[in-house]
Amino acid sequence: MDLSKVNNVLIISASIGSGHNRAANAVADELKQRYPAAQINVVDFMAGQNSYINRLVKETYLKLLDISPNIYDLLYRWTQGAQRGSKAKSLIGRIMKRSMAKLVNRYQPDLLITTHPFPCGAAAHLKAEGRTNTPLMAVITDFSVHRMWIYKEVDCYFVAAPEFKEQLAEQGIEREKIHVTGIPISPEFAAKVDGNLMIDKLGLDKNKPIILIMGGGLGLGGVKQALISLEEVTLPLQLIVITGRNSVLRHELKAAADSSGHLTQVLGFTKRISELMAIADILITKPGALTISEALAMKLPMLLYESIPGQEKDNAAWLESNGAATLIREGNDLAGEVTAMLVNEELRKIIEGKEAVLARPQAAADVVAVIQSQLGSLKY
Repeated sequence: MDLSKVNNVLIISASIGSGHNRAANAVADELKQRYPAAQINVVDFMAGQNSYINRLVKETYLKLLDISPNIYDLLYRWTQGAQRGSKAKSLIGRIMKRSMAKLVNRYQPDLLITTHPFPCGAAAHLKAEGRTNTPLMAVITDFSVHRMWIYKEVDCYFVAAPEFKEQLAEQGIEREKIHVTGIPISPEFAAKVDGNLMIDKLGLDKNKPIILIMGGGLGLGGVKQALISLEEVTLPLQLIVITGRNSVLRHELKAAADSSGHLTQVLGFTKRISELMAIADILITKPGALTISEALAMKLPMLLYESIPGQEKDNAAWLESNGAATLIREGNDLAGEVTAMLVNEELRKIIEGKEAVLARPQAAADVVAVIQSQLGSLKY
């Protein structure tokens, strides 16, 4: 079956952080560009209007990260085991399959794509029970493979790098179902961006180093502490701090910026991340997979700071093991790392070369190309 004959595609994300949504939208935009006559819908599985239970799970997750991140990390590692993971998958799938059934009935998709393990599991349970035969595809949006992603009912997997294909295969997924595409990002991160307009807009000096500090769409990840630590840098810095949708943090940091020894701009949620990355010399960020993928595409040196437990620790470990970023561990000198990277041009070139090897800026296009090639062989 040619993709042009698939009239209705449903992409289901989850607003636990912003990365899953960004990956979903990147795939949707590529599909819309190639097949403008098709109906492409992107739905947030965790939105309250879709399911009260799902929203409650999301709120519990965020509260757990805030109150006791170590417990979340323990749960993440605990459910990675075969037996415990199977029980957790079964529980999540059973809880959430009802809301998935409502979405399938509402949209009547010819193709179902998920960018988070919760909707993936719910859809897999529906397929296992014979309640839908819609082709199911999973875009794994981390630099790791957690057992919560693994279902034999998934027809096609997309992973970030070759080693994750091997991990899926080791856990029983047929190799022909697994495709190494990278994590889908917007094509704007692959384009050449003229940063002069952004520099002028923010009132910055293009001859002085610019440090971009991000904490993801929720403004997590030690943003405030990073800003404080950078006061120790004696070089003249220009700081751009992104607080996402965290209005409380934005208010706090605006007050701190007024007393900073560096020129500091504090911004809330913005869709102009590619322009900000284009003008930055260093990115300090928690290691969300989408932010990592975007920075790799831009060849922007990264210092990874205050990773959220669980999958983000895995993301940081993968990136560091490939020599493409430095992980700032507890007690490490962030100010010293920033200074070293700014004064050592050879170090920056080495990191940028490692990033170029790992970058997959065309991931969304590659995902869509695989989808088109696979639809003819899938059984409804």
